[in-house]
Amino acid sequence: MNSPGIDPLRVVAVHGVGNSFGTDVTETRLEELRALKASAWTRELALSVGITPSRFDLDFAYYADKLVTGPEAQGIDDDDFSDDPLAQELAAAWAQELGVATEVMQGHATVPLRELSSWIARKFDLAEGPLRVFIQILFREVVAYLRAEDCTERLAARAEVAKRIEQHQPQIVIAHSLGSVVAYEALHAVPDLEPQLFLTLASPLALPRAVFERLIPRPNGVAPALRGARPPGVQRWVNIADPGDPVAIPPRLSSYFDGIALDHTTVVGFLFDFHNAANYLRSSTTGATIAPYLDL
Repeated sequence: MNSPGIDPLRVVAVHGVGNSFGTDVTETRLEELRALKASAWTRELALSVGITPSRFDLDFAYYADKLVTGPEAQGIDDDDFSDDPLAQELAAAWAQELGVATEVMQGHATVPLRELSSWIARKFDLAEGPLRVFIQILFREVVAYLRAEDCTERLAARAEVAKRIEQHQPQIVIAHSLGSVVAYEALHAVPDLEPQLFLTLASPLALPRAVFERLIPRPNGVAPALRGARPPGVQRWVNIADPGDPVAIPPRLSSYFDGIALDHTTVVGFLFDFHNAANYLRSSTTGATIAPYLDL
């Protein structure tokens, strides 16, 4: 139970890639799974500040089902992404930002998934097999969302997140991975949404030529001096990125966005857990960020 006179902290959690509940899930089952995810995120947040989970009232904004409403992207499971031009373009931009060795790209008309995953695994000391599977999931969902400014998947995912924020009226919105892109666009699209804190974790928002220039609204200015901006209703924006997380590239969003109060780079995971939301949620940096909103 909550302490007398203390209201729980309202939070909306926006998940990242790899959180699909699958297809043909009934509405009842979807709500059950959402509740399980909400409980899991709540437990991790409670660990970050050392308090009981009852101090949180967390709603889990689930949008992964919206990314499969249209025809699935073709070629994402292939070793070279060759059947999907957008996937290939995003893979090339990501590889360039990571500093993939030139020899990996030489002799290939397209970015080879096998060589790319092998190189990233060596650089970041990750298990190559699980990493390759993760990259396939990553590109499938990111490509589905970024396919076009007005594609059904993008509009539906953004609307779902905005709806959850509007209904729950949270003090804090926490968005992980691709969820930070969806939440960023949702908060801009509905400026009346006014969370006190927007906390982004492992965000790829600033990834040049892949994500950053495709954002809605588009960054202001003239390349290469483009700048994104804090959503108008957000009082405070804090970003946390693990320097060993190849998805949070580049890790410092403040180099690309105005209005970020704190931009942390801190180790939160290890080995294949480099991008795990649980590690970010339970980290001491996350705890220190949300503690003031709990009057701790």
